[in-house]
Amino acid sequence: MVIASLKIVSFLLISVLFSPANEAQVTYLHHNCSPNITFAANSAFQSDRTTLFSSLAFANTDFYNATVVGGGGMVHGLFMCRGDVNLSMCHQCVVNATQRLSSECRVSKEAIIWYDECLLRYSNRFFFSTVDTRPRLSLFDAGSVSNQASFMRTLYDIMNKTADEAAKPAVGKKKYATGTANFSGFQTTYCLAQCTPELSPSDCRSCLSGVIRELKWCCGGKQGGRVLYPSCNVRYESYPFYQSEAASVPPANTGSQGKGGISSGAVVAIVVPTSVAVLVFIVGICCLRKRTTKKYDSVAEGKSAFDIGNVDSLQYDFSTIEAATNKFSVVNKIGEGGFGGVYKGTLANGLEIAVKRLSRRCRQGVEEFKNEVEVLARLQHGNLVRLLGFCVHGEESILVYEYMSNKSLDCILFDPEMQRQLDWTKRYDIIRGIAQGIQYLHEDATLKIIHLDLKVANILLDSDMNPKISDFGMATIFSIDQTQEKTDRIVGTYGYMCPKYYIHGELSVKSGVFSFGVLLMEIISGKKNSLFCQTEDAENMLNYAWKLWKYGEPLELLDLTIRESCAPDEVMRCIHIGLLCVQEDPAERPSMSSIVLMLENYPMTLPTPSLPPPVLRSGACRNVLGQSTTNTLPMSVNEMSFSEVMPR
Repeated sequence: MVIASLKIVSFLLISVLFSPANEAQVTYLHHNCSPNITFAANSAFQSDRTTLFSSLAFANTDFYNATVVGGGGMVHGLFMCRGDVNLSMCHQCVVNATQRLSSECRVSKEAIIWYDECLLRYSNRFFFSTVDTRPRLSLFDAGSVSNQASFMRTLYDIMNKTADEAAKPAVGKKKYATGTANFSGFQTTYCLAQCTPELSPSDCRSCLSGVIRELKWCCGGKQGGRVLYPSCNVRYESYPFYQSEAASVPPANTGSQGKGGISSGAVVAIVVPTSVAVLVFIVGICCLRKRTTKKYDSVAEGKSAFDIGNVDSLQYDFSTIEAATNKFSVVNKIGEGGFGGVYKGTLANGLEIAVKRLSRRCRQGVEEFKNEVEVLARLQHGNLVRLLGFCVHGEESILVYEYMSNKSLDCILFDPEMQRQLDWTKRYDIIRGIAQGIQYLHEDATLKIIHLDLKVANILLDSDMNPKISDFGMATIFSIDQTQEKTDRIVGTYGYMCPKYYIHGELSVKSGVFSFGVLLMEIISGKKNSLFCQTEDAENMLNYAWKLWKYGEPLELLDLTIRESCAPDEVMRCIHIGLLCVQEDPAERPSMSSIVLMLENYPMTLPTPSLPPPVLRSGACRNVLGQSTTNTLPMSVNEMSFSEVMPR
């Protein structure tokens, strides 16, 4: 007990001595706290975690792992600093990481945090020498390259060579390497690859292969980007972001030393102010805990402290938007949404943008505007449409997005002439990209996001046909440990909504999984779900697909235009996954991380799907088309989004 207390005091002392004076030296990126594995406050596990953090913070190296066995079981942890970071900055990064995880992941038994300079993770499960790919983080620069196809070929070539170098077996060598490539006569790309040193060479290379594959989805055609797994990471930029040689600055040695290697002068300098420092720190912790608890409780209630005023860096001048769109010229108008028009624009620097102008007459749209800014300002993933900024000017409320040259998926998928552009390979890539985007929203983002209006019309396609999920005006934010809620406000589009949600108001991430299942079936068939409702006794698409699967003819669902060129095994697997997504019991639907693994053809036996919900099997066609209803909610015309309040 005394030893544990001394270790806790040591950890607190380190926090005092190294923070916050040097905090500006390191750059925080993201952290992830497991919402499913928690411990009670002030428990034995919390004490063991503090002991682990103390051990990590005292380590004078650029990689260290440790296990603490105590009253709370076992807790394993490690940190790894970037290969070129000196020991002083590495140590500062580790101290900052332990402090932040102590505050932000107060009751999580598993968490990870990334900085530019280091990563640190801990868990109650043993993970050393194991390749972990979840959770993951991807970041990219705003600028795009001109010749994307050529750039990506060059990037993949240098990235793979750098990964080979990083994974080479060598005793005492960091699993870290850097590389450069000339993309054009005047542009150089700089990259690095790194694994945690305890991985075997083959495991390191396997991990790096995974993150390199992710570059297409997160950072395709961007001037810079990175993908970080718990076990490895890669990064590239158009400028040298690392030191050519790693600097290692050992602690200065002055005066006589004992066996511990600390001079007598240093001992006196540390011991004398210890009591005062710890006392000051404890007072500070009490104040910080009150602030942290208040913030945590606010999130747990589903409330957000976000304010549009806090993101001034994203705000555009109205004159800039007017100039970009030629004063919202009709010629520049590319679409009409439920809350206003969408215009193509070009900024003075040549960047093409999409401008969503909120209708002044739509008061409900103001809330959607605020919600979309709030949600998208927090998110960064290659399969989510990127919010470049916003504009509030008098009665004008405007959102500015990256421009998607191929518009929305429905414009191509449901057009008899254009749908041939989407062969099976492209459709499969689109399905995978959408799944990865939803997985990020449900599991990897800072907060859990449920989109609520996932449909083909809200999937945008860039110039390379990469999918981007858009229209977050109706999205709901869950706190990190929240799994479901009961709501009176029903929003979304009929045909895509889970029946338990639009009938009973039961909302969870599995509601989003259901919508993904419908969307997947439409991509496979090239038809709208509603087109199966053309006669009195017609079936909806989900029921039709289930019967085809049951009787061994799932390929009959596939779009006729691509049957000759498809990969039958992949099509059948996708149909099987789609049917799992739309099962009646939400608990039986897979998580999005499981779906992504299934789509990546991981060897696994898929469970047998059950029938879609009864409400979609009988009488649903008339309801979906808005012809009649027995629901307490006013029905909308098919494919129209709505936002209504259920009577209490």
